[in-house]
Amino acid sequence: MILVRCEPARTHGAPEEEDSRSRVKTSTNRPTRSGKGNVTVAASPMESSASSSAAVAAEGAPATGEQLAVFWHEGMVAHDAGRGVFDSGRDPGFLDVLDQHPENADRVRNMVSILRRGPIARFISWHSGRPAHAAELLSFHSAEYIEELVQANAVGAKKLCEGTFLNPGSWGAALLAAGTTLSAMKHILDGHAKIAYALVRPPGHHAQPDRADGYCFLNNAGLAVKLALDSGRRKVAVVDIDVHYGNGTAEGFYHTDSVLTISLHMKHGSWGPSHPQSGSVDEIGEGRGLGYNLNIPLPNGSGDAGYEYAMNELVVPAIEKFRPELLVFVVGQDSSTFDPNGRQCLTMDGYRKIGQIMRGMADQHSNGQILIVQEGGYHISYSAYCLHATLEGVLNLQAPLLDDPIAYYPEDEKYTMKVIQLLATQ
Repeated sequence: MILVRCEPARTHGAPEEEDSRSRVKTSTNRPTRSGKGNVTVAASPMESSASSSAAVAAEGAPATGEQLAVFWHEGMVAHDAGRGVFDSGRDPGFLDVLDQHPENADRVRNMVSILRRGPIARFISWHSGRPAHAAELLSFHSAEYIEELVQANAVGAKKLCEGTFLNPGSWGAALLAAGTTLSAMKHILDGHAKIAYALVRPPGHHAQPDRADGYCFLNNAGLAVKLALDSGRRKVAVVDIDVHYGNGTAEGFYHTDSVLTISLHMKHGSWGPSHPQSGSVDEIGEGRGLGYNLNIPLPNGSGDAGYEYAMNELVVPAIEKFRPELLVFVVGQDSSTFDPNGRQCLTMDGYRKIGQIMRGMADQHSNGQILIVQEGGYHISYSAYCLHATLEGVLNLQAPLLDDPIAYYPEDEKYTMKVIQLLATQ
């Protein structure tokens, strides 16, 4: 049993190939500043801050000379969740300008472009994704739920739950997200790379075996974990740093001791019938899975130091005890200091440090193998920067390649650290 007992705290593919660990001590408080249809991301000159940083990139090259395999398919931009008041899809009739749904194609266009044209580009190889097959979906999801999605797609448009809209193009994009994640996992399992990143949308970690939730239709990470288990991996650990509880992934493995699911998230609780789980510390699994779901609900504003402390004090010991044969790193940049969907105040420095800690655990336990799966992150530009920093950390680059363009947020990590100490000692 892995249980850490605790108490609650207040369609065109990418080119097939395109050239382009350690645990860390908890930092002290410090300012953070270094500072419809398919659309093709066109090349343009790299921004000046990136080009100046690239001049020192050679000093930050990984010792092994490895590359990060990025899996992407342009067809995923076809999913359009519409407009309304934030993610509601509602038009009250008295606003001239409605919000684009936060889970929109622009956010991932910037993620693609920063990886293609930013200073990390030379460490990346590009691989085309593919749609998932129906039989693959049934490894995680029920046949009845998949049929529900197929029928909703046939109708043309349907609101599945609050904030979650399946519109024309959505089902095809969801199949591509699932299949692309499976391709990234298979790339690792077949020995072609140790680190692969599934750059996918719509996201998946809220999708449960029998229902949609929180912008998610199919659980991309959960399907990949199933593939690893079916391919002979005996133990897989999932570490989810999206600002919201990875309830769908946890639900899918709630009764097994073959998968350790860990989620660091904002303490938001249940948000309705589609999301009955609370994300609290007492949701620890059932049956054989008792003790194999670790929830870490963090106070709002935990920041870089708070997240690093939580990783070192709670996540690292749990991974050491479980000893996984493969790590799945579920990333969402909605924990950032400027995200409209979160309040956790992470900056590029914080994401980079988390990536380094994940790399250290992978080197120690899974022969360096990590599948990274994209989830949330809704600030159109800063999410891309935070992704870049996360991948720098996972690649174990010795020096930051990009300065933080906007992030300075004064932290008071003392309360967060007290909460984490309670979580670790109860």
